[in-house]
Amino acid sequence: MSNKPTTTDLQWTDLDQRAVDTARVLAADAVQKVGNGHPGTAMSLAPAAYTLFQKVMRHDPADAEWTGRDRFVLSAGHSSLTLYIQLYLAGYGLELDDLKAFRTWGSKTPGHPEYGHTTGVETTTGPLGQGVANAVGMAMAARYERGLFDPEAAPGTSPFDHTVWVIAGDGCLQEGISAEASSLAGHQKLGNLVLLWDDNHISIEGDTETAVSEDTLKRYEAYGWHVQRVEQLPNGDLDPAGLYAALQAAKAETGRPSFIAARSIIAWPAPNAQNTEAAHGSALGDDEIAATKRVLGFDPEQTFEVSDAVIGHTREALDRGREARAEWDKSFAAWRTANPERAADFDRIAAGELPAGWEEKLPVFEAGKSLATRAASGKVLQALGDVVPELWGGSADLAGSNNTTIDKTSSFLPVGNPLPEADPYGRTIHFGIREHAMAAAMNGIALHGNTRIYGGTFLVFSDYMRNAVRLSALMHLPVTYVWTHDSIGLGEDGPTHQPVEHLAALRAIPGLNVVRPADANETAIAWREILRRYTKEFGVGAPHGLALTRQGVPTYEANEDAAKGGYVLFEAEGPSGQNTEPQVLLIATGSEVHVAVEAREQLQAAGVPTRVVSMPSVEWFEEQDQGYKESVLPQSVKARVAVEAGIGLTWYRYVGDAGRIVSLEHFGASADAKVLFREFGFTAENVAAAARESLEAAAR
Repeated sequence: MSNKPTTTDLQWTDLDQRAVDTARVLAADAVQKVGNGHPGTAMSLAPAAYTLFQKVMRHDPADAEWTGRDRFVLSAGHSSLTLYIQLYLAGYGLELDDLKAFRTWGSKTPGHPEYGHTTGVETTTGPLGQGVANAVGMAMAARYERGLFDPEAAPGTSPFDHTVWVIAGDGCLQEGISAEASSLAGHQKLGNLVLLWDDNHISIEGDTETAVSEDTLKRYEAYGWHVQRVEQLPNGDLDPAGLYAALQAAKAETGRPSFIAARSIIAWPAPNAQNTEAAHGSALGDDEIAATKRVLGFDPEQTFEVSDAVIGHTREALDRGREARAEWDKSFAAWRTANPERAADFDRIAAGELPAGWEEKLPVFEAGKSLATRAASGKVLQALGDVVPELWGGSADLAGSNNTTIDKTSSFLPVGNPLPEADPYGRTIHFGIREHAMAAAMNGIALHGNTRIYGGTFLVFSDYMRNAVRLSALMHLPVTYVWTHDSIGLGEDGPTHQPVEHLAALRAIPGLNVVRPADANETAIAWREILRRYTKEFGVGAPHGLALTRQGVPTYEANEDAAKGGYVLFEAEGPSGQNTEPQVLLIATGSEVHVAVEAREQLQAAGVPTRVVSMPSVEWFEEQDQGYKESVLPQSVKARVAVEAGIGLTWYRYVGDAGRIVSLEHFGASADAKVLFREFGFTAENVAAAARESLEAAAR
């Protein structure tokens, strides 16, 4: 087979074209074998994906975690074969048997790419549009990383300069999250981000004319992106030379993110299935696959046909990766020599360690004072800012309410922004009113590595973020959500802004740790525990959601057991004031803990020994051994009351048959917080009454 280039700008040989066509038949065969999947996009996108992996991207298939690599995100995750086949061809560790096992139990090739499961997959992109926002976050993180380690280097000269490439489809761009994220990327002038739009005009319901008529290129121009269009070849296929030229031009554009529209024909060149919605999400069928193979010059009787010449050619990516890595290593070594202090920081951060003495900077709050936990969280962040440079974040336009400004003199904003605090490497991110994109961008920031990210909004708006939060839990990412205004305690804004079901709903996400501290000291301990859990020493990570009060709450003496998720805040006392076995347990979180404490005082005065258990994190508590859990919630004590200003779904497993739950099983109202707590039963008197009911039930 000829290896003579067919163009002058792009080294594209007959063997390259055969490799692309091999990718197409592999996609068709893989879906046909399992009987389900999405062959059409993987077939039509084969030239684009191949050009990226074999001709454009800086990557080393032998080291998928290389710091200097470009990142690739397949936002159109349903077309997972687009990625898997390139990982196979380039030598990332997937082999032909893995493609044959597509979408089957235990395979390395699940239906959508899954981070941590398949080498070379940078992020889990399931719901459409998430990958676009992930890529925006990666590009933001790359800029911040450069600011940490090599801010003075000229553009394109730093070992920390790299490009984030993302392929998105029509569905990705219809989802609102991509609009939010793309707007943010344009505002931030993320010149290290390139989005290739597979403009195939097909979705599940048919031609996209059923739902879309906007001019997408003009939309991206309005966002401030560099926009290009790649025309098709006369036969309808994607043009590798045109793609290559556009990708290189996009890489050269460092002042704006780049958007490339590539008009494709889904399932090209299948004679009957191309340009049909059926090709989007269904196997083509044996006859259509055979016909396609004839068109491409493959044996219709063979399946998963890969010639030795093709795989030998594509695995040369390993050699190119080794060469790119060696060149980068030289640059990195020179940087280390010239920047020994920054190199030490890099080694610590890359190792997942925190700086020595960081815990000593955490504030301890005076007992007896009243302070909102959102305010305490802000003080913790400002204290940590001086010693943990990799910690950064912001909020969805609620910094003053969320207390998420780690440095008010330093805003993460691009060169040219007129604000006096603007700094391309700034600490405080202004996500704008884009909660959904914020959460998914935070996932991208965490996936990029070498920084620690947090982001805030009101707890009620976690609904806007939920899909991305779920994915951060699925990927075990070290992301911290700062959710303030956590109950009816936010007051007069009324039921639209008062979270009722949110705590229980968030606790239902596997792998998400929800932390609702009772006071300022619990808040500081919670932040310390969260950061500790994000170190490599701790092991598998998990995202955390802090639920914090708007209103002031009493501050108690710090208790290190708060890091265990649940602990005895006040012990039951006998007539002489000595500790004794409790007759009733009061379990509470957040701003309701002080209500339980007041109820305990009433019960103790009435001769009922009462223990108050503060449980800031159910998830952390459930990690403890049975002995500890029994010491906090002894099974012998059947009289129990759980108190939380939200629906009571979380608490049934803790209160038992005789227990009672003081909760809110309906929406709130617009009034002062103290009025709402009184009217809805979050009073010491009501909690004490519930305890007496539970005592009676336990005695039956």
